[in-house]
Amino acid sequence: MQNLSIKEAYSEQLDTILQVEQAAFTSDVTISTLVSELLTDPTAQPTLSLLAFQEKQAVGHILFSKAQLDSAPAVPTVILAPLAVLPSFQNQGIGRQLVQTGLQMLTDSKVALVFVLGYPAYYARFGFQTASLLGFTASYPILDKNIDAWRVKNLNSNIIGKVSGKVLCANALDKPEYWIE
Repeated sequence: MQNLSIKEAYSEQLDTILQVEQAAFTSDVTISTLVSELLTDPTAQPTLSLLAFQEKQAVGHILFSKAQLDSAPAVPTVILAPLAVLPSFQNQGIGRQLVQTGLQMLTDSKVALVFVLGYPAYYARFGFQTASLLGFTASYPILDKNIDAWRVKNLNSNIIGKVSGKVLCANALDKPEYWIE
């Protein structure tokens, strides 16, 4: 997409972030609440929040928040939640660019593992694998029919196979309603 820029989002842009989230998730008003809470939750810090702009209009947002493995708390770990693109800008590669930019920034900052609960086919494009098959469990049980939606990506090392365990999320994300896919 031409003229697309992706920039780190700051607290002063909360209204813009929430506008994107609300427009993208019109059927789920809890997502904007989650984003607002994650951005201010000390247990989610540090977060990586990115906005995509087409010209001067915010058209997409992605948020990565701190997490940890119960069995290996020193392994730098994050959860991607959520990824949002305005409906009129979907299917134009904006989500892909947000994910790729975020993953590169996380790689540069030495994050080792990124988890997501999302569409398996979409996240497989970025190298995300089924987390449960690799020994990682979510903060809340995932229904068997959706188990492939719990995904993990290794960023900085060949740590997969060397660690496993339950992923502990930030307090704001630690609610069962956020773990239904």
